[in-house]
Amino acid sequence: MKYFFTTFSFVLFITCSAFSQGKVVKYTVSAGETINQIAQKFKVTPYDIYELNPDARTSLKPNTVLLIPSSSGKTASVKKDETSVKKNGNTKEVIHEVQPKETFFSIGKKYGISAEDLKAANPFLEKTGIQIGQKLVIPAKGYASKSVAAANKKTKDKGSEKYVYHDVQPKETKFGIAKQYNLTVEELEKRNPEIVSNLPVGYRLTIKGTAPKTETTASASVPNTVKPAETSRKLTTYMEYQVKPKETFYSLGRTFHLTQEELTELNPSLSEGVKEGMVLKVPTGYLAPVPIIAKEPGQTEKQVENKDGIQILEKVKSETVSADPEVVELNKKRGHNERKKLVLLLPFNIAKIQNDTVGFANRVKTDKFLNMTLDFYSGAMMAIDSAKTLKLPIDISIYDSQETKNTSNIPSLITQNKLQDADAIIGPFYQTNAETTANTLRLHNVPVISPLSKDAANPIDNLYQSIPTPDIVRNTVFDYMRSKNGNIVAVVDKKKESVINYIKQNQKGVAFASLTENGSLDVASLKSLLMPNRMNYVVMETASTAMIKYTIKALIDAQKTCQIQLVILEPNSTLDTDEIYFENLVKLKLMYPSVSRESDESRVLIFEKEYKLKNKIDPNTYATRGFDVTFDTMMRLVQGKTYQETADLMTTEQVDNKFQYYKKEDGGHANKGVYILYYDSDLTLKVAN
Repeated sequence: MKYFFTTFSFVLFITCSAFSQGKVVKYTVSAGETINQIAQKFKVTPYDIYELNPDARTSLKPNTVLLIPSSSGKTASVKKDETSVKKNGNTKEVIHEVQPKETFFSIGKKYGISAEDLKAANPFLEKTGIQIGQKLVIPAKGYASKSVAAANKKTKDKGSEKYVYHDVQPKETKFGIAKQYNLTVEELEKRNPEIVSNLPVGYRLTIKGTAPKTETTASASVPNTVKPAETSRKLTTYMEYQVKPKETFYSLGRTFHLTQEELTELNPSLSEGVKEGMVLKVPTGYLAPVPIIAKEPGQTEKQVENKDGIQILEKVKSETVSADPEVVELNKKRGHNERKKLVLLLPFNIAKIQNDTVGFANRVKTDKFLNMTLDFYSGAMMAIDSAKTLKLPIDISIYDSQETKNTSNIPSLITQNKLQDADAIIGPFYQTNAETTANTLRLHNVPVISPLSKDAANPIDNLYQSIPTPDIVRNTVFDYMRSKNGNIVAVVDKKKESVINYIKQNQKGVAFASLTENGSLDVASLKSLLMPNRMNYVVMETASTAMIKYTIKALIDAQKTCQIQLVILEPNSTLDTDEIYFENLVKLKLMYPSVSRESDESRVLIFEKEYKLKNKIDPNTYATRGFDVTFDTMMRLVQGKTYQETADLMTTEQVDNKFQYYKKEDGGHANKGVYILYYDSDLTLKVAN
């Protein structure tokens, strides 16, 4: 099995690069290759390949010869029907007709001119902005308008100016900082050429203009002599990201904490819209190349590092002391040498794969359940490596549970491997199999942690449901709103009967806004339910784009007289479209409950960095969950208490997940570790207090 996973890692994560000097390259497809893999090799998009090879959309066989466009040979072409050329002496002026989704930046990039030159040649743009169908005069390269020259001269004549300085904070962007000081991104970069390629955290920016109210006059007199390397322990780095099906500016903005303008600034090709298969330049996050400290009570700090150079942050505290009274960091008990036994039951189904005539490589491409298992396993292995680094006294066994929804080899595994002696078991994946395992081991009181199921479990005393159920998730956000003494109003589509019934049965006191006969929102009814002296939480549940836009417009208008926050109870794909402006969701501080969070804590960034170093890919949800569940279980086992005792006493947080177990009235344990997330005015996603 060790050979199997070594082979898998090699097949799944190996990456190559290929470059071509010509405009078109002939490439012979190897067995098992996909269009996405080939596109990544040649730094082009799948769309580019399909354009030259239409048949590749339906089939891609080994030894097929594809025509691949050279990434260096691709140039933006100007359509004849979009432009006309007008000669004037020794210069040329091009007339450009604005196309959908074009911006100042994309037009300037296409013709090699600045936005200022474009505005100077077309003064009406200052008032109207870029609009589809406009005829724009494109000046020749090197052109500088008289007004621009005069402005430059005026600037020089002013002599020395007073400047203020701004220290870059985590998650700040060039767009956000420029907006704060009434500058454009271009002006900010001219003042600070060092930030053109990246924006280091801690770097001191030279700012022209008036400082915001929070700035002090003392800060304005500090000379800008500190280099980024001296001020910053965190640097912004970039990676390539391939656009997935149905992704939009909104979804990309949520993922990478960037606005549409910032994404387009990094990737001018986005001026033509988001297209599946595009390879984008995006930030990897803030990495922390500093020593990671492990600390014992009463001892000095020391660095912990394993043979692979993986550094793990361990903060050792007493069980009763925590920065957050509800969340504790588990101790690693020194001197507690009793070894614990942890078992992972994962559904690799190796026998089925070995007998499959399709082949392992094709199976990996098509079998989503296998991919989920392997992702979870890769995260669990990161946790196991961390345990070795920390020298935890734990013996770990991993078995193939060979499970489907209705079958598994769990009974034989329990008998043959004496799993009744385990201190904890993670798995199986399917709820029915997890319940069978817990039932079988109930008399031995072995904790069985169900790692992925969201279903409400049957009442079995030793079963621990690690993912909160949908009802727990919903209840948490309503509890939060009530804790803030909020006025809760619901705008629910008639088609969402289950949501209507849930609120009426479980959330008393919630007022429903009326709908018209055709099912749209009655705005007058909604506004009549809002209270001027309390925070109004408006729970919106609908898949109708029109109803969402209508509701958002009404709420933004009502914000003039009331405090309002928009709330959704679960992910809504309709909000993930370009028809819904992300800026409006930010204005309403869109809030929702989630079983996972996005964090920039040092230990989180370390995990993401080390996972990518080891696996050559960013961790997905299943990989992170594999780490969180496994590491949390191991740390609970070394507290000098049983797993059951720590579950009753301690709420913990790992990379993405919170584990707050409680005993259910009818038996068994469930997790109510839910985060309340919202979009703040700085466009970042934050955890509500």
